[in-house]
Amino acid sequence: IPADLKAEYPLSSQILKLKEKRDREIREIFEGKSDKFLVIVGPCSADNEDSVCEYVSKLATINEKVSDRLMIIPRIYTNKPRTTGEGYKGMLHQPKPDEAPDLLAGIIAIRKMHIRAIEESGLTGADEMLYPENRSYLDDILSYEAIGARDFSVMLNSVVAAQSSHSFIYRGMDVTTEGNDLAHVILRGGVDKYGTCIPNYHYEDLIRLLDMYRQRELKNPAAIIDANHSNSNKQFKEQIRIVSEVLHSRNYNSELKKLIKGVMIESYL
Repeated sequence: IPADLKAEYPLSSQILKLKEKRDREIREIFEGKSDKFLVIVGPCSADNEDSVCEYVSKLATINEKVSDRLMIIPRIYTNKPRTTGEGYKGMLHQPKPDEAPDLLAGIIAIRKMHIRAIEESGLTGADEMLYPENRSYLDDILSYEAIGARDFSVMLNSVVAAQSSHSFIYRGMDVTTEGNDLAHVILRGGVDKYGTCIPNYHYEDLIRLLDMYRQRELKNPAAIIDANHSNSNKQFKEQIRIVSEVLHSRNYNSELKKLIKGVMIESYL
């Protein structure tokens, strides 16, 4: 039960205050009250607590130098989506990659890792919530949560749904949600029917997204550009060029500067 796990691995008052502060800063960025640029950076597969915490501590050193202009959020992804269901599914399922899945041990492992990363770096992190049930174990820790969708129309339909109120059955109870006014898109490219990667970070793609946003009455229009995955064809060194192009597009068009709130970068030790 999430409440039991949170009680066994609680957050200190210091972490609670830090998270409240960083959550407020992130909200101000998405609401357009702050002109800081988000950089969500880190491993796509956080597979080892010591390595992840060492990496995040290095980010903290960089953060001290750029915090007046950038908002760095460690990207600590513990869930791995698998198209066919085969392969390593992340620390949540396999806290020890070379051993059999153990979900209880995995949930404990990722909670402990996120808490340690915050304690050692002073940075609250991001994770990918592929399974809604898992969120209950981390919702008090994370400052940024991602889910996956790649097609423009699907993404924007998802944003409409996420920002709206809904009623449904959850754990045998009648639940009503208020909606999330900060829900937004993450552009990470796509794949055609032949398996070819199709990027969507170019200027023309961003203008198209801007136009599609204008056609909908959405709160806090925003986009994060993922520099890896199908945008880079998984060529990690291309991320440097892609981020540079995104920044150029923002500087060239004032409307895009308002829309593009940050980038997502895959990086590790």
